[in-house]
Amino acid sequence: MALGPATIDMYLPALPAMVDDLRAAPSLTQLTITGTLLGLAFGQLAIGPMSDAMGRRKPLLAGVTLHVASSVLCALAPNIAVLGVLRVLEGVGAAAGSVVAMAIVRDLYSGRAAATLMSRLVLVLGVAPVLAPTLGGWLLAVTSWRGVFVALAVYGLLLLPTALFLLPETLPVERRRPAGARSVVQTVGRLLRDRAYVGLVLMAGLNFAAMFAYIAGSSFVFQQEFGLDEQQYGLLFGACAVFIISASQLNAWLLRRFEPRRLVVVALVGGAVSATAVLTSALSGLGFAGIVLPLWGTLFFVGLATPNGQALAMGRHGGAAGTAAALLGAAQFGVGAAISPLVGALGNDSVAMAAAMTGSLLLGLVVLLAVVRPWQLADLDAEDHVPAAEPA
Repeated sequence: MALGPATIDMYLPALPAMVDDLRAAPSLTQLTITGTLLGLAFGQLAIGPMSDAMGRRKPLLAGVTLHVASSVLCALAPNIAVLGVLRVLEGVGAAAGSVVAMAIVRDLYSGRAAATLMSRLVLVLGVAPVLAPTLGGWLLAVTSWRGVFVALAVYGLLLLPTALFLLPETLPVERRRPAGARSVVQTVGRLLRDRAYVGLVLMAGLNFAAMFAYIAGSSFVFQQEFGLDEQQYGLLFGACAVFIISASQLNAWLLRRFEPRRLVVVALVGGAVSATAVLTSALSGLGFAGIVLPLWGTLFFVGLATPNGQALAMGRHGGAAGTAAALLGAAQFGVGAAISPLVGALGNDSVAMAAAMTGSLLLGLVVLLAVVRPWQLADLDAEDHVPAAEPA
């Protein structure tokens, strides 16, 4: 699960240096983040149905192999245009980890148990941003930005034997779906006819958009606007990720007392309020502390909303977990891909970052209340529509 976040985050401290080395505009450099997110989005759309037809292991191994090869080529990229294309391929490879991990959880768990396990996956999504930019900052102390991509290739190489020898197949042959285009279209059509599922997917995408607005803008905000160096920025990024981790782990305890549909409402409201406070501080010029403190609150609520929204969406379609996870992941990373250049276009400053985060979370709250209507989802915490399978 950490392959995608590591691929996105490890090179963030190098973005300003890449602007100078590749003689590219900051907005073009940020498009390499967009390329990765597009790869993660469209890669999941392909890999999800494949995993429903072939099982979980083969698509995962193929994706990690593609990630290793494209990471090596990224380290050799001669200009920003080539790097952008290669980052798309790198994202496609990393997509296998995200979609297969969620599908495996849904193969084996249901209801609140699935939401609890999704919280553990969000823990990984939080730990990766803690480690990745910090490691990237350390690497930049001894090498160039190209060395960061060599490190990503090595990470992929370490994952291959792990996936090959330690991960069991969780989708038995009798539960696999036909691999033809017609079957995939029918499955996707059934998913898109489910209003609540579509709303949850849109909400998850907007929730991720807030996080990726922060990811895209934070290196420029904190290094150029507030004067942090690469190592200091890496440490701050890690400190911010601690709040996502804390929320995901608190969520596992909260699920013993509250239903996921209630927690996701609280999380979206809290996130929208906190992000509005970040925007107010940025517009008022309250300085570093005025930005960071409400930003921590925003990221906490993003971390709380993520596992509950994912569990509610996946719980409706356990019989097509790979495809359901693919659409969910594609929305999350696809909206993130759209928000990254928007932050750059708005000015790459604290106001631009905060405005994108606030707009995303407010719109996500509107979708949750108007489309999902969580008060109608009372049955989702109990039993899923398709029984979970035992591991093969």
